[in-house]
Formats: sequence, C-alpha cells, structure tokens
Amino acid sequence: MTVVKDESGRDGADDKDNGGGADGPSGAADPYVPSPRRLERERYRHARSRRATAIAALSTLVTGGALYLLVVSAPGWPRTKATFFNGEYAREAFPKVLEGLWLNLRLLLICGAAVLVLGMLIAVARTLRGPVFFPLRVLAAAYTDFFRGLPLIINLMIVVLGVPALRLQGVTVDPVLLGGTALTLTYSAYVAEVFRAGIESVHPSQRAAARSLGLSNRQALRYVVLPQAVRRQVPPLLNDLVSLQKDTGLVSIGGAVDAVRAADIVVGRSLNYTPYIVAGLVFVALTIPMTRFTDWVTARMDRRRAQGGTT
Repeated sequence: MTVVKDESGRDGADDKDNGGGADGPSGAADPYVPSPRRLERERYRHARSRRATAIAALSTLVTGGALYLLVVSAPGWPRTKATFFNGEYAREAFPKVLEGLWLNLRLLLICGAAVLVLGMLIAVARTLRGPVFFPLRVLAAAYTDFFRGLPLIINLMIVVLGVPALRLQGVTVDPVLLGGTALTLTYSAYVAEVFRAGIESVHPSQRAAARSLGLSNRQALRYVVLPQAVRRQVPPLLNDLVSLQKDTGLVSIGGAVDAVRAADIVVGRSLNYTPYIVAGLVFVALTIPMTRFTDWVTARMDRRRAQGGTT
C-alpha cells in the first residue's frame, strides 16, 4: 500500500487503495449527524412553540368565557336572545335564505365578469396617449369620478325604481337585471381605477423595450403592459369582488327575492329579527373564505417580491 503525506504531515492511505478516502469504500458521503448543540436548540424551539400554543389556547378560552358571561349576564339579554337569536325562526328562515342566496351568487358571477371587462376598457381609455384621444380620456375620467362619488344605494334607487317609471318601450323592468346594471355601473368605476393604477405602475422602459422590438403601441399594451398590470393588482381586485358579493343583497330594494329579501319576508310575518341574523351569517360565511384567499395571494406576492421574483 502506498503511503502519502498530506499538507499537515499526517499519513493517509492512497485513494486507489482505500476506495475513495473519507467517503468510505462505497464512495458515498457519510450521513449528516446533527451536533448535540443543534439538537438542544431544536428541543428548545419545540418546547417554546408548545408553550406558546398552550398559552394562546388558555387565553382564548378565558377571553371567550369572560365575553360569554358578560353577554348573558347583561340586563337585556333574555329579550335580545328572543328577538335576534330565536332557534325556531332561524330554522324557518334558513332554507328560504339559502334559496334566495342562489340569486346573489348568480349576480356575483355575472356582474363580476361584466365589471372586469368594463373596468378594463375604461382604464385603457384613460391611459391612451395622443391628443386625438383627449375626449375619450375625459369621458372615462368623468365616468369614474361620477360613479365613485355616487352612493351605491342612490344608484340602485335611480336604476331599479326610476327606470321603470319612465315606461320606455323595450326597456326591461326586471329588478334583477336593473339591480345588476346598477352594481356593474358603480363597481366598474372602482375596478377601472385599480386597473389604471396597475397600468401606470409598469415602468415606461417596458413599453419602450417592446416598441424597440417592433411591437406596435397596441401590441405593447396587450402583451407587455396589461399582463404585468393585472398580475400586480390581483389583491385589490379580489377585495372589490368581496365587496360586490356583499352588495348584491341591495338588489332586494326593487323586490327581487334574494337572501336578504327572503329574510325580510319572514321578519315581516313574524316580527322577529332572527332571519336577518341568519342572512348576515350566510354572507359572512361566504366572505371569510374569499378574504382569507385574498390575504394568501397578497402574502404570496409579497414573498415573491422579497425574493426578487416577478410581481
């Protein structure tokens, strides 16, 4: 066996004779073995995590119990419970509210799609360049300013209640269609501003680079600017969608039997307000998952920005 000297003067076997030196006869690296200090740190972290979880659970139980005792011991609680939390009326109203909720969901899907399309067109109109497009930019700006300033409930009253009073031939008087139109008009103004902010957030060098590659202004907007703008504005767009989901209940002012109107019918017959609580909880149950999804998308995009990824 040939013996060689390493740099430190120690003797070692030649790689030919020992089959790979420190890696062993099989040539595989030795498995990683955590040091005792690292194992101690890991045990300490796990112990702190378990302790924090236990403290959080205990404090939550104590806070919940205190709030429960505070509510049930209030002087007006028995009357409040009978008026707003009556189990009999809740069971009566729940299936009717769910039946009416189907109308709210359809309005959300249809109006949401219409709002995205109309909002994008308005945003693009506001960002068009050149003096020839000045009237279009003014009209788009006037639209967004007007409908963002006009309260939604007034818009609904004008469209749902006022349009049928005109008795125009060929114009629908269906409160669902009119209510959806009012929602689209209002929310498209908000979404247009979201899209416009996204378009203007794209650096001008992106458009200049696209133009230098031979793309026209329209192609640069379609293939370069808009994809980046939409991707950046996903969280605020989802927030507007959450708001639209809640405001679909306002179409009931025209007599459309949605979840809110179904609850109102039961309330008018029983003079008990539990159905309103049921309808409200149904909307909350729909809103919370959408809100958590929005938070997840926002956090994911923030992590990608922090890591230097594309936005």
